Amino acid sequence: MSRRLAYVVISVVFANYLTNAFSYVLQAGPTPTRITGSLACLLTIGYLQLRVFSRPGSNLRSAKSYAALGVMAGLVYVPYSFFPNAWAGMPGFLAGSALLVLPGRVRWFVFAAVALSNGAIRSQYVSDPAQLAYHVVSAMVAGMAVYGLSRLPTLVKQLETARSELADLAVSQERLRFARDLHDLLGFSLSAITLKVELATRMIGAHTDRAARELAEILGIAREALTDVRAVASSYRELSLADEIESARSVLTAAGVRATIETDHSDLSPRSRTVLATVLREGVTNLLRHSEATRCTITITGTDRLASIDIVNDGAPAEPGTERGSGLGNLVTRTTAIGGSLLAGAAPDGTYRLHAEVPADPAPEKPAKTPRFSGPPIATRFAQVLLTAVVIGYAAMAMTLVTYYPIAVTGVEVTAAGIAGTVALVLGVVIRPHVRLSLAQRVAVLTGLAICVYVPPLVFGNPYLAGVPGFLAGAGALLLPRRAGWIAFFSVVVLQGVVYGALGEDAVAIAYGVLATTNHGLVLYALTRLRSMVMQLHEAREELATAAVTQERLRFARDLHDLLGYSLSAITLKSELTHRLLTVDPARARQELTEVLEISRQALADVRSVALSYRELSFDEETQSAQALLSAADIDVTVKIDACDQLPKEVKVTLATVLREGVTNLLRHSKAEHCEIVLSSSRHLVTMDIVNDGITVERRSPDGSGIDNLTTRVRALGGDLHAGLTPEHTYRLRAEIPLPLS
Repeated sequence: MSRRLAYVVISVVFANYLTNAFSYVLQAGPTPTRITGSLACLLTIGYLQLRVFSRPGSNLRSAKSYAALGVMAGLVYVPYSFFPNAWAGMPGFLAGSALLVLPGRVRWFVFAAVALSNGAIRSQYVSDPAQLAYHVVSAMVAGMAVYGLSRLPTLVKQLETARSELADLAVSQERLRFARDLHDLLGFSLSAITLKVELATRMIGAHTDRAARELAEILGIAREALTDVRAVASSYRELSLADEIESARSVLTAAGVRATIETDHSDLSPRSRTVLATVLREGVTNLLRHSEATRCTITITGTDRLASIDIVNDGAPAEPGTERGSGLGNLVTRTTAIGGSLLAGAAPDGTYRLHAEVPADPAPEKPAKTPRFSGPPIATRFAQVLLTAVVIGYAAMAMTLVTYYPIAVTGVEVTAAGIAGTVALVLGVVIRPHVRLSLAQRVAVLTGLAICVYVPPLVFGNPYLAGVPGFLAGAGALLLPRRAGWIAFFSVVVLQGVVYGALGEDAVAIAYGVLATTNHGLVLYALTRLRSMVMQLHEAREELATAAVTQERLRFARDLHDLLGYSLSAITLKSELTHRLLTVDPARARQELTEVLEISRQALADVRSVALSYRELSFDEETQSAQALLSAADIDVTVKIDACDQLPKEVKVTLATVLREGVTNLLRHSKAEHCEIVLSSSRHLVTMDIVNDGITVERRSPDGSGIDNLTTRVRALGGDLHAGLTPEHTYRLRAEIPLPLS
């Protein structure tokens, strides 16, 4: 919207400049040749200014732009000798275009040269210093107006792009935070499950009681990990240091590592406890993954001011990988965030030590600040400086006219006071972005401007002593409500024409008064409003960044539920089945544990893939997994799958997700004995049905999981998803996805 408004305003302003020039052509004696030649030149100037120099996205450093600037120079200077009075305002276009196209200090040198050249050319026709100064200043002011009006739409577009990039940055930061939480919480749980499954497998048959205890711990860890999934997605989990100590003791013992744990610490704040628990969890995980330790000593001590943890083992581990979202870098980030520190490394005696210190009661966490892009302050500052320069320039032009006309000293003083008062009100009140006025105060400001504008010309009978009446028009549009403001704007414009006519001016002078008032008012209004819109756009893009982070949270929560929720449910189910088979069928129990081991390893890979946002589910693998899982739950399963090799990749991934979620919900929320999975495809549509004879209760959890996730995914491909009871008293989950035409 802001760019559209900018185009309307600059089109009107440029058209007024060109119309005013053409009126002087007509005044000088219209002939077909003069009319045709002047119109061709003026329209070409307008085209170059609007379609080349003022167009957002134009490459103003290209050969095309330099060529256009050369053409503009020819159109400004060549016709000058044929239309001396009409062309006096055209150098402003060249000056503004030079600021847009030329680099560095060169542009300001050319800008000044063009303004001075306008005075030099006019010196061939007039000798009055005031008039010459007027033409120099008018070229400078027109050039700044052309530059500013042309530049602001481009700045707004650049700001939009920059704020979008900021939103992407905020999303990336959120993704990294999720990846760290995934690694710290779920990585440990899944590593512990893998380790205990391997141990339980070895114990089956020879030490059945020990295997049963390990399976019971596996179930506890799996259920806790399911809680972690929801906690990470909802961003609120607080780790228990006591629970982590017991968990570390159990895991190390299961791994054959002789563990000595000593704790002596006073009460810690929840944040400090969570950080120490995270360090303990990560330290034990790295020990199991990257070392061959046989002994480990964990010491946790603390005072009223400081707490520390030492994890020392007799196996110097290889340095862990530097994948994103993992490693000791996470721990450094967490400890330093609350004012602590962390050190890790091998000692000369062959041991490896991880040492962390945190304050017992860290300073309150400061709310995260939205990253701010440096573009908006630059844009608003630029607009403010430019607007101030234009206001002062217009006032200087008005003052040169005062010295040109023969009036009494009193008239000069009164007019100068009126111009000064106008500028003071405009700069001090009208264009101030943070000034808040009541309606009565706004009317008072407009009344003061009207006095400054109209008293001098009416008292001394000269319309050119009116200062800058366009400022009154622009102020009306800015200060009054929208409809009243534009009524006031056009009323001032019309009144200026009436003043010129009442004081005996001809039609050309009246047209000049109307066009000049319109231009000055639009320039004031446009530069002020566009600056405000840049600020508003800046705030809107900050909200966009926040919204992008929220969307990323939802995406991450959905992926956690779809991937890890399934895996952990499968681990829980198979562990329960194994527990029942330990004494009845040890061979079958060992087979089930082997599958649990494979699932836990895949879940570890899922942790990394979700964090890095690239995992694609395999429909074939999910079909095989669903069959095995349903069979393990004593559910009779029938699978009918059409050939799906030719389906688009995104369709297969979505179908795999629906299958995984559907089977997970079946196992959690129904008591089915039979299940049928059917995939059928035609040229234009693919349909998948998951039907069971158990009543499935739809549940919605606070982390945004469930059927709603699947509906979102399917509808993203233009399809639809239905779930509910059928006339045959079965429960059916159906996904329909249209196929693109080949």
